[in-house]
Amino acid sequence: MYRSNFTPGSTRWAVRRSQWRAMGIREEDMEKPKIGVINTSNKLSCCFVHLDGLTQIVQEAVRAAGGLPFEIRTVASSDFVTSAGKKARYLMPTRDLIVNEIEAMMEGAVLDGMICLSSCDKTTPAHIMAAARLNVPTILLTCGYQIGGKCHNTKFEDQFFDIDDVYESIGALATGGMTLDDVTDITEVAIQSPGVCAGLGTANSMHIVAEAIGMTLPGNSPIWANGRRVREYAQKAGEQIVRLTEKNILPRDILTPKAIENAIMTVLAVGGSVNTVRHISAIATEAELDVDVVALYEKFGKDIKLLTSVRPNGKFRTEDLEAAGGTAALMNQLRDYLHLDALTVSGNSLGENIRDAKVRDANVIRPIDNPVSDRPGVAVLRGNLAPDGAIVKLSAVPGDRREFVGPARIFDGEDEAIEALGQGKIKPGDVVVLRNMGPLGGPGTVFACSFAAAINGAGIASEVAVITDGELSGLNRGIIVGQLMPESAAGGPLAVVEENDIVSIDFVNLKINMNVPEDEIARRLKAWTPREIELGGGNNTYLSQYAELVQPIAQGAVLGKRKIHQIKNK
Repeated sequence: MYRSNFTPGSTRWAVRRSQWRAMGIREEDMEKPKIGVINTSNKLSCCFVHLDGLTQIVQEAVRAAGGLPFEIRTVASSDFVTSAGKKARYLMPTRDLIVNEIEAMMEGAVLDGMICLSSCDKTTPAHIMAAARLNVPTILLTCGYQIGGKCHNTKFEDQFFDIDDVYESIGALATGGMTLDDVTDITEVAIQSPGVCAGLGTANSMHIVAEAIGMTLPGNSPIWANGRRVREYAQKAGEQIVRLTEKNILPRDILTPKAIENAIMTVLAVGGSVNTVRHISAIATEAELDVDVVALYEKFGKDIKLLTSVRPNGKFRTEDLEAAGGTAALMNQLRDYLHLDALTVSGNSLGENIRDAKVRDANVIRPIDNPVSDRPGVAVLRGNLAPDGAIVKLSAVPGDRREFVGPARIFDGEDEAIEALGQGKIKPGDVVVLRNMGPLGGPGTVFACSFAAAINGAGIASEVAVITDGELSGLNRGIIVGQLMPESAAGGPLAVVEENDIVSIDFVNLKINMNVPEDEIARRLKAWTPREIELGGGNNTYLSQYAELVQPIAQGAVLGKRKIHQIKNK
C-alpha cells in the first residue's frame, strides 16, 4: 500500500529492517505509513528553540494515529542571527538548501509523507516548495510568533518594545537620538517568548500564506508560539498527516492556480511582507504551475483592499490579529473573491474551513465595505527602473503619500549607507539606491533592511525613499521599494542609475522611473559590464554554487541550470 514497504527478501528490505529493529522499532510498526517530521530546530535563535517540544507532540500524535514518525533535521536560518556573516548572503540561499535537504532525506529514505515544523522566514516557503517538488502527502505546522515587552527605565516609562523597535533603534543611535545604554535596555525586553518576529514581517506573512494556500489546518495562523493553541495544533497536525497519507491527498492536488490566487489575495488584504512575492513565485515554480505571480499581484490589487493594520502597518500587534479571528476570519471577509472550492490539507475545501470563522474585533479585521485603506497592502510598480516589476508595501508607506521625487544617492551596501546617515550625508528628499544586492548580485540577497529600519530610527522615514534589489524585511516601513526586476547584476536598469539622477515613484499610477532619456539609458546599459564578486573561501563554497544556479527573482530565485555570471574568489 505504501511506497516505503519494500519487498520482503530484497536487499533494501533486509538492511533497513536490521537498522530499524536495532533502533527498537517493533515488528508491527514496520508496515505503517512512515512520516518524516521535518524539524528545523536549532539553538542559534529563539525562532526555533521551542520546536523540540513541539516535535515530540507531533511524533506522539503520528504514532497514535497509526503512523511511524522519523524526525529529520535540516538547516534553518534566522534573519537576525544567520545574517551576521558575509552581509547576510546566506539567508536566501538557505531557503533552497532546505528544499534540497528535504528532497535528499525524504526521497533517499523513501518515506510516505511529511509534516513540516515551520517557523522563521525561510523555513515556511522552503517547506511548501519541498512539498510542491516532491508531491508526497504533506502538512505544515506553523509554529508561532514571539511577543515583546515593556521597558521599565525612567526614559521610556513602561513603553512597549518588540524586535522591530530594536531594529529601528540603530538609526536613532547612529544619529544621536538614543544612547547605547538606551538600545541595550530595549534589547533586554524586546523578546519575551520563543517564536518568529512579533510584527507582520515575512515569517508571520508566510504563516498566513501557508494557511491561505491550503497547506495548514484552519486557524493555525497567526498563533502565539508559547501558548496552548500551538500545542493543540501540533497534535491535530500529527494526526492529520496520517490521514492524508492514507488517502494519498497530494500537495499538487492543493497547490493549484486557485490556491496561489487565494494566497495572493490574502496577502493584499492583510498587508503582508514584500517578500511574499518571491516566495509565492518560488512555490509556483516548484509546483510547475504556469502562472505569473507578479502579474497576479497587479490584477488582484485593483479590487482587494487593506482590511487590517498590524505592525509595521499600523497600531495593532500580531496577538491582536490572532484574538480577532486570525487568517480564517480575515479570509471569510474576502469570501466573495476567493476560490472557495480549493482543496486544503484538512481534507475540506477552503470554503468549508472558513465558513464559521468569526471576526471577534471589527476594529482589527475590518469588513470589506469599510477597509483600512482603499489601496491593497502590497503593490507592483513598473517603469524604466523596473520593467519586470518592483514591490512596495503600500500599507507601510507613511500617510497617504501619492508620489516621491528626488535625487539618487547610490550605495553598494547598507553599511556604507548607515555610515552616511550617521554623518548627515543623507538628506530629506533623497532617494537612496542600494544595488548589486539581489540573489545573483550578492550572490544571495544582501541585507538592505537594516538601513530601511535605520532611517525610521533616525526619524526621517517620511522624507527619504529607498529603492533596492537587496533583502528587505517584512517589518520595514516607510517609502521603500524592493525587488526591482531585473536585478542590477542581471543587467537591470538599476545598475546604471547615476548619482543625482532624479528618481520618481508614483504610488497612485504604480510607476517607478529615473528621469533620464530612454536613449541615454540604452547607452548606459550597452556600456555596462557585470562586476566581479569576491566571496572568499575558494570555488566550491555554497555561495559560489548558488551564484551559478540561481534563477531570476521573478521566478522566485529558485535554483536551476544556468551559468551567466562570473565569480571571482579570493
